[in-house]
Amino acid sequence: MTELFDAVEVIATKRDKHELTDPQIDWVVDAFTRGVVADEQMSALAMAILINGMNRREISRWTHAMIDSGERMDFSSLSWATADKHSTGGVGDKITLPLAPLVAACGVAVPQLSGRGLGHTGGTLDKLEAIPGWRANLTNEEMLAQLEDIGAVICAAGAGLAPADKKLYALRDVTGTVEAIPLIASSIMSKKIAEGTGALVLDVKAGSGAFMKELDQARELAETMVALGTDAGVKTVALLTDMSTPLGRTAGNACEVAESVEVLAGGGPADVVELTVALAREMLAAAGKDDKDPAEVLASGAAMDVWRRMISAQGGDPDAPLPVARETHVVTAPASGTLSRLDALSVGVAAWRLGAGRSRPGEQVQLAAGVVMHAKPGDAVVAGQPLMTLHTDTPERFERAVAALEGSYDVGHAPFDAPSVVIDRIG
Repeated sequence: MTELFDAVEVIATKRDKHELTDPQIDWVVDAFTRGVVADEQMSALAMAILINGMNRREISRWTHAMIDSGERMDFSSLSWATADKHSTGGVGDKITLPLAPLVAACGVAVPQLSGRGLGHTGGTLDKLEAIPGWRANLTNEEMLAQLEDIGAVICAAGAGLAPADKKLYALRDVTGTVEAIPLIASSIMSKKIAEGTGALVLDVKAGSGAFMKELDQARELAETMVALGTDAGVKTVALLTDMSTPLGRTAGNACEVAESVEVLAGGGPADVVELTVALAREMLAAAGKDDKDPAEVLASGAAMDVWRRMISAQGGDPDAPLPVARETHVVTAPASGTLSRLDALSVGVAAWRLGAGRSRPGEQVQLAAGVVMHAKPGDAVVAGQPLMTLHTDTPERFERAVAALEGSYDVGHAPFDAPSVVIDRIG
């Protein structure tokens, strides 16, 4: 077939700070997916986008071209309204686990397509695979049936959803262009819009443990994604949330599942409960069904009932013991006083080095590896008391994990109130 454009011409347009036309965008995404545009050419275009940016029209068109590279899911046959949540990722971010059953218990179905961890940020699917028998891969038919029956599903995205994104992401990862906000936003939103949910709530994190370290970067990304969702007819809102300190008191896989179950049982850390309820309220409002208070539903045990049914439906045993690490190492408080800082990135790197995360896609993770935090900022500590316990099956990993935590926490004597995890709302 005769191609409509030449890749070099498209690259030069963005290199020279001009807008890409709709036909140029449609063609380059499609041609890249077909293999006509070479990897090195798309890498050059990605770098030009990183340096020169895109306007709202360009990003919206790019996103829809990515969607059109694959299939679209359709939940219109369900008797439920639907809402989904996407987090940009962080340390100890197990919010999806209690959130999906909580929102379902409030009457809105949650089709949660999740991913795996890479580097210091954990992956929802890795966490849930700590539950014996649980499976991440469902067919579209299985997903629809589970949504209609239970109202919640957490599973892997199928290969047919925005395949152009998967191909482009692999390039961005090795060419220094992951940070391009137009490409981040279109990557996330192409999959979420193609998924077909009626409403979407974004949890955009800022801080040392987040992908976006600075608040203004996180705000720009949130605003861009909310605009993309709105333009596509999906009711979209975003919460900017703090990721300078880990969420909850665990970072790992099995240990985060255990903490999530504590939340569903009416306990758990205050920050995890706060963010779970805040996101649930936004999802219910966006789906037009905010007649129930998610805090009350969580306390009632109804969300736990949905959790047990959801895990069982995907082959998991909600009563089975979770994996336990063979080896532990305790990090103690260096002085008495108030813990005033606990750096999220350092804790995430320590958990990664213990085996909870992976260095490259497809690598195996240790389900029981991770960090359990016995104190969070604002808590009083006594010199010599356990501050963190490190868990792994391979004790030779302790040395590097401990090294990651050096300088990651401060103990002082000034009064300290931990700030709210929710910073702002956009949309």
